[in-house]
Amino acid sequence: MTEILTADNSFSNDSIIHMYDVWTSYDGKGYTLQGINMSVENGKNYIIIGPSGAGKSTLLKLVNGMVIPTKGQIEVFGRRPNIHDNIFKAIMPKIGYIPQNLGLVKNLTVMENVLIGALPRISKVKSFFKIFPDKEVSDAENVLNLVGLEDKVKRKVYMLSGGEKRRVAIARALVQKPELLLADEIVSELDHVSAKEIMDLIIEAKHRINLTAVMIHHDVQLALDYADKIAMIKHGNKIAEFNPNEMRYEEVVGMFNSYES
Repeated sequence: MTEILTADNSFSNDSIIHMYDVWTSYDGKGYTLQGINMSVENGKNYIIIGPSGAGKSTLLKLVNGMVIPTKGQIEVFGRRPNIHDNIFKAIMPKIGYIPQNLGLVKNLTVMENVLIGALPRISKVKSFFKIFPDKEVSDAENVLNLVGLEDKVKRKVYMLSGGEKRRVAIARALVQKPELLLADEIVSELDHVSAKEIMDLIIEAKHRINLTAVMIHHDVQLALDYADKIAMIKHGNKIAEFNPNEMRYEEVVGMFNSYES
């Protein structure tokens, strides 16, 4: 029923992320991730679940090149991710990243925050003076309509609710026009109804622009409702990977609680 992790590097040709036996260590003494194998297919919604400290955020940072594996191999869009590598920098605009703290500038307006996503496409001089072409402003307006914030364009971010801030973060990522969206706990601290609204927005965006998404969640039921594939991580190990229709909520929780690393 579940696919327990094995050393297998036979990935699908449709995959845009390939990881094979990836290990990470921040201090050289212990490993935050251990022997991770993972493949994410184009256009899919891949959700990673696990407790705090399991290594989930580190996994996302591997994908966008913020963390380099201690050993093992990883490819994203056919390149080894590294934010200091000029060739990888050229494809970084394909990757939209929403960190757990959202990364918003609270004293800027909603529109100003969203336009940050367009910075890779404009000159440094124009970006310094906050001069954005009409096309970029129009794109930002369209995305704000999509996420339901068209009436809050001029509002400062610090004035928004938690759910609204998450909508701004999604809009900023979408204005970047990514092919891959990485979202770290995008619905944390939201009630179930608000969390579903945010997930519905991401799924709608996926369908509109053929977006691939890799997201981190604590909520098992939400993962079962929205994922195309789920990976379970505990103590730095990927202990299982499965399709949502293969498992019931009680089975997932039971397997997670019973696993001994």
